[in-house]
Order: sequence, then structure tokens, then C-alpha cells
Amino acid sequence: MNAESPILSALKRQVAAMERRAPTGKAVRVATGHGDIDAALDGGVARGRLHEIFAVEAGDAGSATGFAGMLSIRLGGGIVWLREESAVRGGGHLHAPGLVEIGLDPARLLLGLLPDALSVLRAAAEVVRCAGVGVAVIELHRDPKVLDLTASRRLALAAEESGVAALLLRIAATPVASAADTRWAVRSCASQPLPANAPGHPTFDLELLRQRGRGADGRWQVEWNREQAVFTSPTQRSAPSGAVVAVPARRPAAAPIPLRRTG
Repeated sequence: MNAESPILSALKRQVAAMERRAPTGKAVRVATGHGDIDAALDGGVARGRLHEIFAVEAGDAGSATGFAGMLSIRLGGGIVWLREESAVRGGGHLHAPGLVEIGLDPARLLLGLLPDALSVLRAAAEVVRCAGVGVAVIELHRDPKVLDLTASRRLALAAEESGVAALLLRIAATPVASAADTRWAVRSCASQPLPANAPGHPTFDLELLRQRGRGADGRWQVEWNREQAVFTSPTQRSAPSGAVVAVPARRPAAAPIPLRRTG
């Protein structure tokens, strides 16, 4: 690696300031709250592992982003979210009020904007090694050549050594061979309205495409319950409202939210 960039240096300083926790060599599983999913995962999503999250279609980018945020909340700890600057230039701002709406505390989130995919991966390698981080979200668009099997192995090994949960969020991308523990596909799905026709809980069509070392897979429709911070099966109410998850990937923040940012 060449001379360290100012952006990466700033990231490392802020990550080091996070509350530390002991690394673990054995995966600790965190239940999602959805019984069938937790059964398929042998108890829940593993910390200290690399997980891939794919938006199935371009219109599913917001839902995949929302799922990554919700899963990060569930996994716990400080969240470092790494993105390419080109994603922001293309209008792909994280919707800060939407993140707050799903229950993400801005004080837990450190947002890093890097020049390109290679810079994102280099920063991710440093962040995932830091046991003071709870979750690292590594957001990459399309199919950068630098993201190959070797790169995913580096991230997977770093996660296993530190105990950090690494979520590789892929937008407009094609699944390829990787060292990820799980691979998920996320599709947008209409939510069920609450009483008095209030907007329903964010809802997804969630598919487990593969799981390392296990043949289990599956596909479920799930809701995110913000109050309890768990995924559940959709509650059968009246006809669908047509509303989908409220974390669009291509919508700027409507009001200033104190997300800590470097880059």
C-alpha cells in the first residue's frame, strides 16, 4: 500500500476513538427475530464474518441499503459506512432522515467517502481489522475489477480476527465467487398499512442465495419493526398500501442530520 491518504488517516483516527471490545475467533450469532431465517442461519447472522447484500434490480437499491442499515442496527456497535464519491455525485445520497426513521442513531454512524472502489477496499481492510467497530458497511457499485476472490478473502480473514461484522453492499452488481459467509438478494416489496391507514413497516422480499459450509437457503417476505429492532413476518392486515421501504439510495437528505463524516 502506498502513502496513506488524508481520508484514510482521518477514518483510522475516528475509528480508533470508538469504544473497544474484545475480538473473538468464534462467530457470535445474532438472531434477526425472524424464526425461519434464524433457523436457516443456525441461530442468526454471524458477527466476525463477511456478508454480501445484493440489490436485485436498480429499483431495489434503496431496499438493499435499508436492509444493510437495519441489519447493522441489529448486529450492534458502532457503524462505519464506506462509499465511493461517484455514488454521491450520481445522486445516491444516504437518506439521513430515513436512516433515523428505521432506528439508526446518527451518533453510531461514521460515514467515509472515498475516491474510488480501490480506495474503499483499502479503507475497508483497515476498518474491519479494528475491534472497536461493530459493523463495517462496504458499499460498492457495479462490478469493479479490484473486488475479486482475493479481496473478499482479505476482508473475511480480517473480520474473523477482529470480530467485526463486514457487510458488502453491492448495487447494480453481478454475484461472483467470494469468501462471504452469506449472500443475500433484496427486492422491494409493498408494505401492509397500519391501523388508520398509517404507513406500514418497511417490507422486503429477502432471499438467502448461499451460506458458506451449509446447504440451507430460502426466500422470505420480512418486515422491520423499528420499536423492537427485529425482522418479523409481515402482519396480515388490510390490502397493501403500495408503500415500500423508506430508505431510498438516490434521494438527498431533506434536513441536516448529524452524521459524522470523513472524506
